[in-house]
Amino acid sequence: MNYVSLGSSGLKVSELCLGTMTYGDPQWRDYVLDEKESRPFFEKALELGINFFDTADGYSIGESERVVGSALSDLTDREQYVLATKVFLPMGPGPNQRGLSAKHLMSAVDDSLRRLGTEYIDIYWIHRWDDTTPIAETMEALHRILESGKVRYIGASSMFAWQFAKAQHTADLNNWSRFIGMQNHYNLVYREEEREMIPMCRDQGVGICPWSPLARGFLAGNRGKHRSEGETERAKSDVRAEHYYYRDSDFAVLDAVESIADKRGIEPAQVALAWLLNKPYVDAPIIGATKLWQLESAVDALRIDLTDAEIERLERPYRPKPVMGHA
Repeated sequence: MNYVSLGSSGLKVSELCLGTMTYGDPQWRDYVLDEKESRPFFEKALELGINFFDTADGYSIGESERVVGSALSDLTDREQYVLATKVFLPMGPGPNQRGLSAKHLMSAVDDSLRRLGTEYIDIYWIHRWDDTTPIAETMEALHRILESGKVRYIGASSMFAWQFAKAQHTADLNNWSRFIGMQNHYNLVYREEEREMIPMCRDQGVGICPWSPLARGFLAGNRGKHRSEGETERAKSDVRAEHYYYRDSDFAVLDAVESIADKRGIEPAQVALAWLLNKPYVDAPIIGATKLWQLESAVDALRIDLTDAEIERLERPYRPKPVMGHA
């Protein structure tokens, strides 16, 4: 495992980040593993050299944070891993139990710290853009949280590039802390981020940690032309994936992925992940796993170098699509 600086910051993270949406409470989503079932994934990740773990308060309505914090605190020293969580999603029925207001941010970070069982969070991401809160209020509150020592760095997730630019400019105008990372929707069948967000991040020294690098399993080749034909329970129940990825051009990309995988004798998921890892501007894709072999397969993908011809073949079938993933 190699470790890279996240953007232009001094924070060193493994080239893969373990996303933990699938660990928590099975009643939240039918594909989620409970605490006992998920513990081996943290053991394996640490064994493989992964030091970067990402969760969110909204995953399993807080239970994912508790499971993540409990596992990591039992298995290794706090300074050995980078712990990230996110804020924005509803955490209760009240109007102030969601979003990016100062009121919610100040209480949400304390709640996350309590569930994670830690004194500080390494990266505190805003999960989405909040149209109902002035960005100056959000950035000031995040800066105050950083100054309190509860958080080391801040990051952002899927939004328009102009929104991200506005947030960074607001921070600059007021000498507040800037976002060091962008967690965006980016994979072989969703490349709209290449137009504005990725060039902006590269220009500004912002680290890029794509979510859904395998397009919710689509690029693993476990989806049919219709959701009901999926091989896994998540595939069969995943309405969002069918909305995002089931175009004819997406299946053309998948055909290229599977063809290259077959010729190399590797998994389609490894080809799709290797394509992402070969992009010099991608720091650490956020991978998910509900089977231990998936973690090992992802780490093996770090050693795959695609040829220029293979990359061209993978990218050629892509067709532009509407912006997705900001909601």
